[in-house]
Amino acid sequence: MKLNCFSSFAFFVFCIANGFAQDQTKGLKDYYQNYFPIGVSVSPQSLKSDEAKLILQQFNSLTPENVMKPGPIHPEENRYNWAPADEIVNFAQANGLKLRGHNLCWHQQTGDWFFKDEKGNQASKKVVLKRLKDHITAVVSRYKGKIYAWDVVNEVISDKRDEYFRKTKWFEICGEEFVAKAFEYAHEADPNALLFYNDYNEIDSVKREKIIKLVQGLQKAGVPVHGVGLQGHWAVNEPSKGQLDKTLKRFSDLKLKLQITELDISVYPKEHNARDRNPEDSDTDFTSEKEQKQTEVYKMCFELFRKYKDVLSGVTFWNISDRSSWLDDFPVKARKDYPLLFDKDLKPKKAFWEVVKF
Repeated sequence: MKLNCFSSFAFFVFCIANGFAQDQTKGLKDYYQNYFPIGVSVSPQSLKSDEAKLILQQFNSLTPENVMKPGPIHPEENRYNWAPADEIVNFAQANGLKLRGHNLCWHQQTGDWFFKDEKGNQASKKVVLKRLKDHITAVVSRYKGKIYAWDVVNEVISDKRDEYFRKTKWFEICGEEFVAKAFEYAHEADPNALLFYNDYNEIDSVKREKIIKLVQGLQKAGVPVHGVGLQGHWAVNEPSKGQLDKTLKRFSDLKLKLQITELDISVYPKEHNARDRNPEDSDTDFTSEKEQKQTEVYKMCFELFRKYKDVLSGVTFWNISDRSSWLDDFPVKARKDYPLLFDKDLKPKKAFWEVVKF
């Protein structure tokens, strides 16, 4: 009996020392209620699975992962696919959750019809901008008053160090003008919505300055841009604490709202481009070493997020749990990753407890 009592006490002390004794009925949203909303990207399918309970327990903001992107929601010029997006909007409304819209203008997952005339040739700038306006007006108007913030323009800045804008059909046909126009169209459709520019690799000093140049240019031109979304697709080897601190400080100088919009921490060293599988990619076990490295990065990130709570107005995870992540297929196809705070059984990982231990 004494041994059992001692063992129980020792385990209790262990839990306290390691941060595992928090109230397990509390969710991330509760721990961070005095800081910022905690969001998650979702699909309509996830809202009808056992993940729905976890979503409601842990998060108070949703982002549609794919169904509001231009291609899925507007596959043909005269046809919209509203049903999947409506499911997410209705779920958020029914459960009192904030909702971010993602996204209105992107070079990927956008139908080729946007850029072609009736003969299949490249459409004119006038036609393309008219289509962009029609698209944004229809989508934003449908969810007016239900979506509080939009990622209006996504990833237009080039990753090439000596190139400013990414070379896309949008840029080829419209030049830089389509960015400002997209924000103007969105603001006209819903003057109360917060409008964000959203991009990745924002911790890279060169790309960061190009993003800031873009946003400052929009500000000076009187374009209604209200915030910057830092995607936060990071890994066990980046960012460093100094790198992230400098990034958050630099973007805070814009005096706009900042949000972490697509957070995940890969358990593999960061790679920025897709590649073929190598023999070592077969080692996909979630080892204690991988977990420890990931835990340290998550802990550091949220320490800095809390430091910048006056400018950060939201942190959103990209996917719900390790059961499924876009990183399972990037940069290597079918290489299992474990980038989130909940495991495949929807249980909190060690990183979770470090994130809420403050």
